[in-house]
Formats: sequence, C-alpha cells, structure tokens
Amino acid sequence: MASLNLKFIGRYSTGVFDEGAAQISTYDPNSKRLFAVNADSQTVDVLDLSKPNKPKLVFTIDASSFGGGSANSVAVKDGILAIAIENSDTQADGSVVFYDVRKETPKVLKTVTVGALPDMLTFTPDGSKVLVANEGEPSSDYTVDPEGSVSIIDLSNGIKQATVTTADFRAFNDQRESLLSAGVRIFGPNATVAQDLEPEYIAVSPDSATAWVTLQEANALAVVDIDAGTVTKIVPLGYKDYSAPGNKLDASNKDGRINLQNWPVFGMYQPDAIASYKSGGKTYLVTANEGDTRDYDGFSEEERIADVILDPTAFPKAAELQAEANLGRLLITNTLGDTDGDGDFDELYSFGGRSFSIWNAKGNLVFDSGDDFEKRLAKLLPNDFNSNNDANQSFDSRSDDKGPEPEGVVLGSINGRTFAFIGLERIGGVMVYDITNPKAATFVDDVNPRDFSVVFNEDSEGNPDPTAEQLAAIGDLGPEGLTFIAAQDSPSGVPLLVTANEVSGTTSVFEINYKPQAFATNGDDQIEGTPKGDRIKGKGGDDTLLGVAGDDKLVGDEGNDILIGGKGDDVAKGSDGRDIFGIGDGDGVDLIRDFQDGKDTLGLLNGLSFGSLTLENDGKFALISADGKVLAELKGVDSNDLSRSDFTKLSI
Repeated sequence: MASLNLKFIGRYSTGVFDEGAAQISTYDPNSKRLFAVNADSQTVDVLDLSKPNKPKLVFTIDASSFGGGSANSVAVKDGILAIAIENSDTQADGSVVFYDVRKETPKVLKTVTVGALPDMLTFTPDGSKVLVANEGEPSSDYTVDPEGSVSIIDLSNGIKQATVTTADFRAFNDQRESLLSAGVRIFGPNATVAQDLEPEYIAVSPDSATAWVTLQEANALAVVDIDAGTVTKIVPLGYKDYSAPGNKLDASNKDGRINLQNWPVFGMYQPDAIASYKSGGKTYLVTANEGDTRDYDGFSEEERIADVILDPTAFPKAAELQAEANLGRLLITNTLGDTDGDGDFDELYSFGGRSFSIWNAKGNLVFDSGDDFEKRLAKLLPNDFNSNNDANQSFDSRSDDKGPEPEGVVLGSINGRTFAFIGLERIGGVMVYDITNPKAATFVDDVNPRDFSVVFNEDSEGNPDPTAEQLAAIGDLGPEGLTFIAAQDSPSGVPLLVTANEVSGTTSVFEINYKPQAFATNGDDQIEGTPKGDRIKGKGGDDTLLGVAGDDKLVGDEGNDILIGGKGDDVAKGSDGRDIFGIGDGDGVDLIRDFQDGKDTLGLLNGLSFGSLTLENDGKFALISADGKVLAELKGVDSNDLSRSDFTKLSI
C-alpha cells in the first residue's frame, strides 16, 4: 500500500459562521487561482494560491446580478470559468455564466439559461461541453415542484455560440410503477417522475460520452447519453443491510456512549458527490453516501423508530428495539417499510450509507467501505465521536441521523495509483483510500484540522454564536467541496487537496506527502518523485523512474528501465537489464554509475541532439556536455567508446 499523508499547510477564512461562505471550489493552474463559492455574500471568491500555505483573497465575482440568487457551483477549464447561479425564485430557471479568467480581470463571455436550482456543474474531459445538475427542489409548502433535469451546454462552436440541450425525465413519467418496483424512490406528493427526481451531482466518463448523475432522494443514478442529450436509464442503488457483518452503526444519540452494533435496519445509500475513473480498462464510479431527507412544511418523510408501529412478526422484540438506547432514536423514512399495506412497519430504512462506495458503469456495487468510517472515528476521536459541525461538546449527537455524513469525494492519481478523498460533513475531516483496485480499496490516511477543545458562545436561544477569535481557533467545520490539484498543476510541484468548509467559512489547503519508493512493485511502474529529492528503487518489471526535482538517487533494479533525474544533481544506477538514462539541458549534473556500452542507452531530453554534445574524459568519468555545461558523468566509461548509436531521443 502506498505511503501517503495529508498535511495542513494553509487556510483562507471569510470570518463568516454557518452561512455557506465557502462551499465549492475549482482551481485554474495557469493563473494559480482558486475560485470558491461564497453563498453568504452571493459571490465567487478568487484566491491567489501561488503560495499554497498562504491563500489570499484577490477579488470577488458578484453572482447576484445574474438572476438574483446565489452561486452554487463553479468549474474551470483552459481559462474558462463556469458558474452555476440559482434564481432568486429557486423554483424558477437558473443561469450559467461563463467568464474568461485568462487575464487579470475576468470578463463575462456568455450567460445561458438552465433548469431550476442548478446545483452542480462540470466540464466534460474534452472541454466541449458543460453539464449542469438542475435539482428542481419544491417550495417549502410543496405547492410548486419544478422538474429536475440535466442541462448540456455545447461549447464546440465557441463560448459565444453556446447552445443548451435539456436532458429531462419526462420519458419516464409513464414508467412510475416499474421504477418503483425496481427500487427507485418516487414519493413526493402529487409529483410526476420528472418532478420527483432531483439531480444532485455529475460524473463524466473519460471519453466524454456518458454522464452518471446522482438522484440522492431517489437513491438512484441517472445515465445520460451526452451527445444525444437524453437520459437513457435510471438505476436504483439498492440498500445497505446493517444487520450484515462489517455494517455496524451507532444508532442512538441518547445512550451516552459509542455503541457500534448490527441492527435490523436497511440504509439507503443516497449519494451526494460522485466521481469516475478507469481501472483495468473499465470505468468505475465512486460515491459519497451522505443521505438526505425531505422535510418540508408541506411534506415530511422523517420518523423516529420509537414513534412507529413495528410488525410483531418481523420485530418480535419491538419494545426492546424501540428503546432510546437502541434503535428508538434512529431516523427512518415513512415512505418505505410497510410491505403488506397493513399500517405497520415490516422493514426499516434509514438515510445514507455512512460510507463511500465503488460501482461499475452499470451501477452494480463493487465495493463499500461498510462501517469503516465510524470504526476509525471511534478510535481516532473517542471523546468527539459523531459530533455535529456547528459546535464542539456535541459527542454522539449525529448517531441518530446520518453519522459522520460523507458528502464530498474527489479522486487523484499519483504515480499510477488512484486515491479517493472523502469529506465528512459533520465531524469534519477527510478520509483517504487507495482505490486502484476497485474491488479491494484500502484505507491510507485521515486528517481533521478541527480543534475540539474550542467552546463557542451561545445566543439567547442556545444556538452557537462564536466570536471571531473562537471561529478562528476552531479550524474547519463542515467540509462541503473538495478539489485535487495534481503535482504538474500545483504551484509547489507537490499534489494538493483543497477543502471548502461551509460552516466555518474557511478554504483550507493540504499538502499530499508521499514516499515514492512505496509505489514500487514487481510489475511495470512509473514512479514520480517529489521536488525534495528522493531515493527510488524500481524493483522488478520495466520501470520508469522520474526524479522531478532535488538531488535524487534512482535505481532501476531488474528489468529494462528508464531513469530520468530531472532537475538537480542526480545519481542513477540501472542495475540489470537494458536501461535508458535520461540527460537534459538545465537539469543539473547527473552521475550515471553503471552505463554499459552496447547494452544501455543515453536518452536525450529537452531538445538535445547528438550533434550538440561534447564528449570527453576527465580521468574517472566520461563527461557529456552541451554549450560548455556538463550534463552527465558516466563512471568507468571512456568517452572514445561512445558513438551516436549509444544515444536516442527521449520524451516523457
């Protein structure tokens, strides 16, 4: 398992508590700026991330002038920023505004109309389209319920000629019964299927052809054919069996202790965020199984198990189960569970999976983290287990609801391995898993920059009301959106993770530290070092070792390896096999310890050609120079034995 850990290095704070002042962010590698949604001020805050340990507010983009509502989501690609903005009437159509952010002052390029409550948007990998999840939530009294939909904004003819196609769910209105039978939840009062389905989050296939959309309340996914502009399928996600091994949960906030047990309850996965990746040539989906309820003035599905009638055959020990210290406090839906229509509950369904899951492209479950989150939190934070996100001294207060509430997930690739970073909305922090093998994901690290010792003031009604000093001291509360920044895009050359925390109003930056050697296997690996100088040994297989920066020591070991030191004065040893040693102008002076003439090869990087080289001896080494600068020293080699056949063009 790869050695990787998150280190908190910097934070920008709005100083605004519990108003959504930092929700979703996106990073532009060209300008080294981070764009973060601030719902409190109805702006997008633009942060300078050129010094990741000191994120700094540069200016804000006012979103209120486009429909009067708040920005909900942002995405950037190739210098174009897209902002999803809800209408001041949240049941009316929203907007997406495109900005050119390639210059110092952003310029509005185009505004297009999309569906009601555009809650999330993303560019397709090829940049030709932007997809928008229009949630279409009902009014609080449930008298107005707009349709949910996915807007597909085609940018292939340029931003100014952008067109919008709506992928809606009307074609499924006459399939209500078959969808219900399959396990799709459709339960809003008097709602059609198209009204009841509320798109939450979107993942796009690497080839930009297919999108998967979480339908959180429905506990389902929608599959979208992007080019056709249609929803092709609605896939129910099924239920998590909390009575099964590995699926324990703490179901009570009134027992004064951590009590992870198996219970006769099912959990609806109800994912919020979703991401996609490829492994073994196949596409997989990763979801953060947050859970959500409909609890409106005009309709509510929430019930506590203590307040419902349990079927005596299904639950012969009903009184014991319904005790507050057992299952009585757990929130369930009143829309499922009465399987025979006699008015009592034969089955119990709670909200969320308290986990993350990996699914194949057809929506079949491949992996679920089970009770791993709560088990780890019980050990890591035994005095603050299942705390809420708006105050400390809230031990166990979320056990009756959705536990740690995993909401956000983002994926990052490092040295050929794929990692999932999952944000826990309630207790806070991020869990990291290696998901390279989708069937056997493994825990890697966790981080939670929250100071649980800080005590907030309270207002006259007993609600948290922190002073500026208390808010600054507590750190991060309520991670909503996560952004991964790859090493090649990072201002520091080290991969970064950014969290936007809606309760504390903070945007925080974490450095992703790893030991390159830990990525070496007996297979064919490409292992990239860090800017700090590394020692990397390739083990078996035909490996590519990239030192990146710093003074590195590279050992190919077995196999036919490629060794490229990068910037710095590096030492390379190929060992067995027919190896290629990279040489580049401006990359420092590299020592090649075991070049074997006629077997190994010298790879020319950065536009170097054989004709530009000077070959000479200094007694111990053959020296290879260009423009009077020594690029490499070959130990135990006579420069007179080197010829054009020993060199080749090399690119990475």
